[in-house]
Amino acid sequence: MASYKIQPANLMFALLFMLSAVSADLFAKTVIVELVMQPPRVIPVTSFFNLVLGYNEGVSFGLFADLFRNRPGILTLGTSLIVLIIIGWAAVAKNRTEGAALGLISGGASGNIVDRAKNGAVTDFLDFYIADWHWPAFNLADVAIVGGTIVLVGASLVSASPSGIRTG
Repeated sequence: MASYKIQPANLMFALLFMLSAVSADLFAKTVIVELVMQPPRVIPVTSFFNLVLGYNEGVSFGLFADLFRNRPGILTLGTSLIVLIIIGWAAVAKNRTEGAALGLISGGASGNIVDRAKNGAVTDFLDFYIADWHWPAFNLADVAIVGGTIVLVGASLVSASPSGIRTG
């Protein structure tokens, strides 16, 4: 049976990354909404990237938007519970890399929680595309969530020995 011991240094590291992700996300959303997108429009940046202004009332990629459109509190509550679980995981993280990754994930989720609680939807503004195919617009919180997940998976793969037994 695994034993879990709170690692204060790793938790503080996670909280630092969480605060950084939330701050960067909310700052970027404020700049986009209040300054850049006045009036709302598509701003071509490169041949594969635009700045746009969109609001996601659903979960990832706008899924279930019709279900949650009039009930944003359900998503806010559900995501908040997930963030609390991730912070609990960060408290017992085995190393700073795991703590940082969990901090990015919880920080990104928290940025979207604040946005959804404030606006009833999540503000998206990054639009990548190839020809006429556009990836669903996203924001810096989503970047933090995906980046944290990649770091977490990578760290777990690196810490596993060839036999599949974790080494640390």
